[in-house]
Amino acid sequence: MSRLKVEDYLEQGIHGPKEIKPGERREFLSTLRERVIIVLKKSQVFETNVYPEIEQMMKQYPRSNLFLNGQMDYQYLGKYIKLAMSHNIPYKIVLNKEQNSNLGLVLAENNAINKEEIYIEKQNHAIQVIKKKSYKAFFKRWVKKLLKKR
Repeated sequence: MSRLKVEDYLEQGIHGPKEIKPGERREFLSTLRERVIIVLKKSQVFETNVYPEIEQMMKQYPRSNLFLNGQMDYQYLGKYIKLAMSHNIPYKIVLNKEQNSNLGLVLAENNAINKEEIYIEKQNHAIQVIKKKSYKAFFKRWVKKLLKKR
């Protein structure tokens, strides 16, 4: 063995195998940016509803992989795991203790697709709650006021 091969072998034994673009892999939950189909930030994964764009992309790219941030509770990831299982898409929960990515979910292909728009805008769930004026509620408040005065 030449000296260079021995040094490379020792270097890999100490630091692990060499990676291409390790910073990018940490950010995109162990995959490269060029393979990414669509991503969700952590705050978007915390929302109660599943983004329909994720399901749409799972149907469009049936050979994709789902990467989930392992630093999030399972209660938030579970809905996307069930969605992936229903579309026969393999998923992986990625835990990186050295660096915390602000991404919660990454859907990626095995090969480069170089998609430009990968981020989804937050859903606006502006639900207006209309309070109905009922005589029963008015009567209860009136009775409580009377009882407080005594």
